[in-house]
Amino acid sequence: MNDPVAPEPLQITLESFNLLAAERRLCEVALQRAGSLVGAAKLLGITRHALKRRIIKLRLDGPGARQE
Repeated sequence: MNDPVAPEPLQITLESFNLLAAERRLCEVALQRAGSLVGAAKLLGITRHALKRRIIKLRLDGPGARQE
C-alpha cells in the first residue's frame, strides 16, 4: 500500500514571504503528489488550463510544461 505522506508545513514569515515562490511550491507539490496535470489541478481546485498557464508563468518543469 502507498500511504500518502503528509507534507511538511511551510515555515513562512512576513519578512521572507514571496507570493510567486509560494505559488511555485504549491504547484510543484501538487504535481508531485498527483503525478498528472489533471490530478494536480484537482488538488489545487483549479482547471487543467489554469494550471498549465501557471506552469508556463512560473517556468516549471513537469507535466504541461513547454518543451523548447
